[in-house]
Amino acid sequence: MFFVDTIEMAGLGNRWYLAGGERTAVVVDPPRDIDQVVAAAARRGVRISHVVETHLHNDYVTGGLELARITGADYLVPAGARVSFERIPVRDGDVTDLDTGLALRALATPGHTPHHTSYVLEEQGAAVVVFTGGSLLIGTVGRPDLVEPRLTEQLARAQHASAHRLADELPEDTAVLPTHGFGSFCSSAQAGGDATTIGKEKASNEALTRDVDTFVAELLAGLDDVPAYYAHMGPANAAGPAPVDLTPPAVADADEIAARLQAGEWVVDLRNRVAFAEGHLAGSFNFEAEGQLATYLAWLIPWGKPVTLLGESAEQIATAQRELVRVGIDRPAAAATGRPADWVREGEAPVSFPRATFADLAARNRDDVVVLDVRRDSERAGGYVEGSVHIPVHTLHQRLDEVPGGQVWVHCAGGMRAAIAASLLDAAGRDVVAVDDSFAAADAAGLALRTP
Repeated sequence: MFFVDTIEMAGLGNRWYLAGGERTAVVVDPPRDIDQVVAAAARRGVRISHVVETHLHNDYVTGGLELARITGADYLVPAGARVSFERIPVRDGDVTDLDTGLALRALATPGHTPHHTSYVLEEQGAAVVVFTGGSLLIGTVGRPDLVEPRLTEQLARAQHASAHRLADELPEDTAVLPTHGFGSFCSSAQAGGDATTIGKEKASNEALTRDVDTFVAELLAGLDDVPAYYAHMGPANAAGPAPVDLTPPAVADADEIAARLQAGEWVVDLRNRVAFAEGHLAGSFNFEAEGQLATYLAWLIPWGKPVTLLGESAEQIATAQRELVRVGIDRPAAAATGRPADWVREGEAPVSFPRATFADLAARNRDDVVVLDVRRDSERAGGYVEGSVHIPVHTLHQRLDEVPGGQVWVHCAGGMRAAIAASLLDAAGRDVVAVDDSFAAADAAGLALRTP
């Protein structure tokens, strides 16, 4: 009898898997913080005998190399992946024995990357599960444009072929377990559900219901922005990531925090956006710990810039630290816990800015305010507030001088990114109002909407 445990990397929109039998198990596409992987195996009472990668990841740093080192597991990596460390190169058709009656069969499924490989878990020779990484996802496929622009169309066609290979060679009741598709920007679209099978995908996945030319054209037309930090993930994974250090960072007092701000370092407030708007340290940026912290902080911060974390508790700092090592932000320069009053120097006070809704914006005289839309291009294409300025949040810190003068009412699709943008503008000395509301409320509020 086999088992498969699914573990979410919610902040990054990914999953990793522990699968095996009574004694041994394989880990598929593990995160960098491997202590949780070891703990999952301990709960199952199994030894990790194999660690496998479906591909060199572009959206997070793998823990596979270190996990294999400390457990003594065999480390399987697609043979076509150019890496600088010892591993077992996996080729199409290779079969690896896992436990009694269990084996893992490699299927070449290029498209997300040229070397991408899926792994079929077989019980007594019959396929029961396929780990598809960034190939066949729930209702979609992994994006093909993260390797090299000149290869994008070629890889998109390979995605179509790989999806059909999986559909043709595997039974319809085979469970499909992808790594991407749950919020990761490695997916060409977001998952339409939580679980699926080959049969379900054959009926609904556009890679399997459309001809290759139509599929490729629509796939390429729908590709979204690529997070800037992705450029650093592939090289880190190819070089072999170093072990992580999750010990608490050095504690900073108010004077040190002020000195780090004056030195141009980033001071990041992890509290929720309501608390931040009500009071925060001047010059700090708001990236909510409960939001997509790792994705957006790694996307915006100049790579290698020291970061100091401010949080309500040591637990909040530790959770953020864990998320950040997954994207290569290895050690905070410092950290502090408490409230804004604890982070300002004697004689200084926290600052604040107002929050509002789209109904508040509709009631406001628009002649003397700037409406700033910080959504991505693909979102704005579905409609925007008439007269609004558009600067996606991931480019705003480099384009602050493009924001017209006047009070800035900043919005996104739901409020989280507007809070990030508002904090950037506030730190730059702008008069800002954060629209903490769903964009769906803009029309109901009576705001005039336009489409490109």
